[in-house]
Amino acid sequence: MVDFQLADEYRELSETVREFADEVVAPVSQKHDEEHSFPYEVVSQMGELGLFGLPFPEDYGGMGGDYFALALALEQLGRVDQSVAITLEAGVSLGAMPVFRFGTEEQKQAWLPDLAAGRALAGFGLTEPEAGSDAGGTKTNARLEETTHGREWVINGSKEFITNSGTDITRFVTVTAVTGVENRPDGTTRKEISTIIVPSGTPGFRAEKPYNKVGWNASDTHPLSFKDARVPEENLLGVRGRGYANFLSILDEGRIAIAALGTGAAQGCVDLSVKYAKERSAFGTNIGKYQAIQFKIARMQVRAHTARLAYYDAAARMLAGKPFKTEAAIAKMVAGEAAMDNARDATQVFGGYGFINEFTVARHYRDSKILEVGEGTTEVQLMLIARELGL
Repeated sequence: MVDFQLADEYRELSETVREFADEVVAPVSQKHDEEHSFPYEVVSQMGELGLFGLPFPEDYGGMGGDYFALALALEQLGRVDQSVAITLEAGVSLGAMPVFRFGTEEQKQAWLPDLAAGRALAGFGLTEPEAGSDAGGTKTNARLEETTHGREWVINGSKEFITNSGTDITRFVTVTAVTGVENRPDGTTRKEISTIIVPSGTPGFRAEKPYNKVGWNASDTHPLSFKDARVPEENLLGVRGRGYANFLSILDEGRIAIAALGTGAAQGCVDLSVKYAKERSAFGTNIGKYQAIQFKIARMQVRAHTARLAYYDAAARMLAGKPFKTEAAIAKMVAGEAAMDNARDATQVFGGYGFINEFTVARHYRDSKILEVGEGTTEVQLMLIARELGL
C-alpha cells in the first residue's frame, strides 16, 4: 500500500461491495429514509456477504481480513446510503471490536460468531447527557453486589445517541460505567471507569424511544436508561478500570472507518453531480459545459481524493503496527469536511432538485453533517493533532 494502489484482493472486495451497494442498497434507500425504518433485509444480506466479519479471524466466524478491508466496504456503501454504512461501521468497530480486542475467550466465543455473521448487532454506550467529548465525565455507575446467584454488577445511569442499540437483533450494549475511585500517585483521585456487557432484555435496561434525527434516518439510534440493571460479574469487558483507555483505542481505529464512510459520501456526491451535469441543460447546452460547474465539481473530486489518501495512509500505519492516532484524526476530519462540503456543492449543482428529498444529494446533505460531530467532533480532532505537535 506504499503507492496507494490496491492489491487484487482489496480491489475485488471493493468492486463486489460497490456492485452490492448499487444493486441492493440503493434501490431501497429512499424508502427506508422516508419511513425512518431499519433496513433489516439489507443488513441480513450484508451478513451473508461477510461484511460484518471482515476484520475478524475465521475462528470466530469472521472472514480473516483486516480493518482496511472493512474501510473499503464502508467507502462503497457510504456512496449510496450513509445509514447502511454507519450500521456496519458501528456494528463492527463499536459493537464487536471491543469484545474481540478486550474480551475473554469465553466472551469471544459467546458473542462474536453471531456479530460477525450479521445475525446480531451490538452497541457501545459511552455518550451521556453531560459526557460527550468529555467522556471522562461519565456518571453512569456500577457497583458489585453479593447475591444468591453470585456477584453481580448493579448499573444505574443513562446514555445518549447509541447506535444499533434498539433493533430486533441487538444482542447487547457495552456500557462505560464508574466502578470505583482510583488513588493517583500525586494524592488526587479520579474515577475508575470500566466497561460492562449488558444483554438486551436485562431487567432495568431499556432502549428509549428512538430519536427523530435530521439525517441517518434508517440508522437505529436511542437513548438508554439503566435502573438497577443487574448482570453477572463476568460481564466485565477487559480489565477493571481500563474501560476509558480501551474505549479511546477503539475510537482511534473507528476514526479510520468513519473517514472511509465520509470519503464514500464525498465521492457519491461527485458521481451524482457529474451525471446530472451531463444530462441537465440550461441556456441551450448541458450545464457541465459551463466552467463554473466544471470547477465546482473538480474541487469536489479533489476533496474526495484527498480524503481517500488520508484514510489509506492511516490504515496502512495501523496495519503495519505503527502509531496512527494523529493520522486517524486527520483522516476523520478531512473526510467529514469533504463529505459536508461536497454535499453542499452537489446541492448547488442540482439547484432546486437538490433540495427535494427524493434526490440522493438531498439525503447526503442531511446525513453528512453528523460526520463532523459523531465519534469525535472536528474540534476534538484538532485538539488531538495540536497535542501531537506539542502545543
